[in-house]
Amino acid sequence: MMNTSLTGKHALVCGSTQGIGRAIAEELAKCGARITLLARDAERLSAVLSTLDRSAGQHHGSIVSDMSDTMALSRSIQDALKDDPVDILVNNTGGPPPGPAHEADINAFESAFRLHLLSFQTLVRQVVPGMKIRKQGRIINVISTSVKQPLPNLGVSNTIRGAVANWSKTLANELGPYGITVNNVLPGATETERLASIIRNKATKSEVSESVAMEEMKAEIPLRRFARPEEIAFAVVFLAGPSGSYINGINLPVDGGRTACL
Repeated sequence: MMNTSLTGKHALVCGSTQGIGRAIAEELAKCGARITLLARDAERLSAVLSTLDRSAGQHHGSIVSDMSDTMALSRSIQDALKDDPVDILVNNTGGPPPGPAHEADINAFESAFRLHLLSFQTLVRQVVPGMKIRKQGRIINVISTSVKQPLPNLGVSNTIRGAVANWSKTLANELGPYGITVNNVLPGATETERLASIIRNKATKSEVSESVAMEEMKAEIPLRRFARPEEIAFAVVFLAGPSGSYINGINLPVDGGRTACL
């Protein structure tokens, strides 16, 4: 029987005030995990915190921090979690702006590298020592299907996501002997604010209406619809729980079949 109980586990969920991050926090809480939300907007953090499930008697918390400021992020995590070890780390943050890679300014690559890979590494350095002592832990990175198949007009994102995926596989090899699993969840087109921005950009470039651009994108997906944020969260819950204990170092697409490769 599949076991998704996370009672007694502490999960740190990044980018958790909206979209996929929020859905992940909500689903982990429903499975009994105690949640620490991390995002830069204190007001939105407070709003999400008040809605999380507490049926297992959990006491949830939050950390206000900008993931692009890695020094401040490191201090925030140290201060908030020094006596509160993390069992599940969900690395998640908003994607870089759209555009072709060959036109992107060098600063766009540097900013994306810091917001994604360097911030994730900062968090890993804070939570992994405790995981190694306890001989257990889950690190789950929410990335993109672009690590398998680069997506049109997302040049910077394609580049950075690929770097994160290889970093993650390296960590899986290094940390496996300590009972720590490291996996990537790769969302396809998901009903979030970022997808709405991508649709607007596509409509502008193609000189069509947003509704036409949306239907063109859905036509590329065998299921002919976008994912709901909670459908991405369900994959994270599985990997975080006891039933995902022997899954390590993988890229798991949750994309309705859109990715053309295996």
